[in-house]
Amino acid sequence: MSTETERGLSHNKSDFDFHGRALDNIFDDYQDMLANGPVGHSDKYGGFWYITKSEDIFNAEQDPDTFAVGPSMLLPAFGTDVPLIPIDIDPPTHADFRKILLPMFTPMNVSKLGPGMRETARQLCQEVLAAGDVVDVSAKLARPMPTIIFSRLAGYPEQDWPIFDRWIDEIIYERTAHPETAYAAGRELNDYFDRLLDEREKAGPEADASNDLITQLLKAEVKGRKLTREELLSYCYLLFLAGLDTTAWAIRSALWYLAGNPQAQQQLREDPDLIPTAAEEFLRTLSPVQAMARTAKADTVVRGQEIKAGERVVLVFGAGNRDPEVYEEPNEIKIDREDNRHLAFGGGIHRCLGSNLGRAEMVIAMEEFLKAVPHFERANNDEPWHGVGPLTLKIGA
Repeated sequence: MSTETERGLSHNKSDFDFHGRALDNIFDDYQDMLANGPVGHSDKYGGFWYITKSEDIFNAEQDPDTFAVGPSMLLPAFGTDVPLIPIDIDPPTHADFRKILLPMFTPMNVSKLGPGMRETARQLCQEVLAAGDVVDVSAKLARPMPTIIFSRLAGYPEQDWPIFDRWIDEIIYERTAHPETAYAAGRELNDYFDRLLDEREKAGPEADASNDLITQLLKAEVKGRKLTREELLSYCYLLFLAGLDTTAWAIRSALWYLAGNPQAQQQLREDPDLIPTAAEEFLRTLSPVQAMARTAKADTVVRGQEIKAGERVVLVFGAGNRDPEVYEEPNEIKIDREDNRHLAFGGGIHRCLGSNLGRAEMVIAMEEFLKAVPHFERANNDEPWHGVGPLTLKIGA
């Protein structure tokens, strides 16, 4: 096998990472990569090529024959080595599995959830106000809201959400520093869903009038057959992690920005119709999904850089969302930015299924928080923009 030097490595940021505290100063890295080597190589996680330009990421997403998702779109894996359905499945079988879930996440179906989402947001905002002058709004609003909403949609017992919180922390945020902890939590989560599916099957899905996601999965068929237990568990595992974590991050990061920018708070209070536009800008600049992985299925070349079949490739959505060839003043957060098509939800056949739901939750949380809380600011400027950790705010009248 030829060495990287022999292959004409265009850019080598060997320590490039896109997890945890590496995200603290990631935007400086993105600008360096975009300007000096939009395709390059990192030695992290067994080695991978990174692609940062918006156009190249878009093209890769439209070409699953060259850039496959298997064995995993996640690098490193989410506490399991079992492919997650449907994101880790390539064509032609991918479409058969994805279409099972599509009806649950249409704009019409999500709109039916609106009143319940708003009532939940209002209740949680009242709890924020009741908690005192200095409050962790991540713990009081950003984390519980998507957990409660998605538990209702999926059919997970709402009262179990403290356990869900721990699993999310261990599986998603501990997996790079403590992979053994992530895998142990992954086994617990798998066992939890195994028991839940046993209970549902004994009750009989046809007798369940709730029509939740688990009920739909138990009724579903692929090519004329029911889903196997392994397939059901894979669906449940992915829906749990994707549905609960990313929306919590999106809500928290929006409030983090607004807490440091009182003029933006005031602008949105005076013109709440602008909140959906602001949400898109927060998704572009502070996206919960900074990167996703692929595997080259054939030898290919991107911007002159040779990538061999079998090598791992990371599409850096967070960099593409700050590409100066696409966005004017790409690092500026402009809450009234128009024409803001971004990569926060990915693209192509693997575009995020839950984007309508995530957007709706984010907008409703912002609307209700800005109405309930007249003024807020950061109490701890060391708390990072990313993740779902504490966000301590001073709440004022």
